[in-house]
Amino acid sequence: MIFATLEHILTHLSFSIVSIVIAIHLMILSVHEIIGLRHSLEKGMLATFFSLTGLLVIRWISSRHFPLSNLYESLIFLSWSFSIIHMVSKLWNQKNDLSTITAPSAIFTQGFATSGLSSKMHQSAILVPALQSQWLMMHVSMMLLSYSALLCGSLLSVAFLIITFRKNIDIFFRSKNFLILIKSFLFGKIEYLNEKRSAFKNTSFLSFPNYYKYQLIQRLDYWSYRVISLGFTFLTIGILSGAVWANEAWGSYWNWDPKETWAFITWTIFAIYSHTRTNRSLHGTNSALVASIGFLIIWICYFGINLLGIGLHSYGSFT
Repeated sequence: MIFATLEHILTHLSFSIVSIVIAIHLMILSVHEIIGLRHSLEKGMLATFFSLTGLLVIRWISSRHFPLSNLYESLIFLSWSFSIIHMVSKLWNQKNDLSTITAPSAIFTQGFATSGLSSKMHQSAILVPALQSQWLMMHVSMMLLSYSALLCGSLLSVAFLIITFRKNIDIFFRSKNFLILIKSFLFGKIEYLNEKRSAFKNTSFLSFPNYYKYQLIQRLDYWSYRVISLGFTFLTIGILSGAVWANEAWGSYWNWDPKETWAFITWTIFAIYSHTRTNRSLHGTNSALVASIGFLIIWICYFGINLLGIGLHSYGSFT
């Protein structure tokens, strides 16, 4: 009874705190001058991390096994993983803006776990024979950490594509303005001088935004590569440990189960991303496009297979 009460309190506390964090993010977007908001944001993410950590520890103690036995617990762990990524990235670089991705990801994941799933799935049950192994903690935790890192990195790549696309549109329209400027020169010197003054005015105002936009694109590219590389490492470890566990539980390292197949597809997509990211001729938009495709593949691997409830991993389904 005590564990259930504590779990209920920590679940709603973490959800409330991360909701406030997102509200602070929206305020920072409109009011950059208030420095205290950023400090409050970091404290909020830290409080969310400790709340989710307490929630997982309480479930671990009450159920007497690592809390990764069903979809609800995996979603809570995934939300906790987003907060971990934020904390690690903040220690790595004090000026990063990764919480713009991690905070909404944490609240949507936890919100679906608490509100989108039935109350029956919230209850911890006895482990099925396939899960009664010391490999549970190693394999499932590595896979969920990889999902969280790859999702964050892929979202950064999506943002990279959006900003780059808008930048190309701006360049296109400016080129049209340049043609109008030349045309005005041909028709009259006075009109040309007026257009030239307006062009210089626009250039003076647009140069600084373009510079900051370029810096933003570089940061997005930098962090997407770093976070995806971390997630790819976790994914590799998770697949290898899962193969060992499969041999122990089912007598074969690889069974081409739907979950295993899509995990392999996910690994292949991000292996292609790593190649395109390190290749200068394919660097930039091409690698970001591959990561964006990987974002959809991850959700099919993690969530789509659970919706179907088929294969050897059906214990993690909605039923």
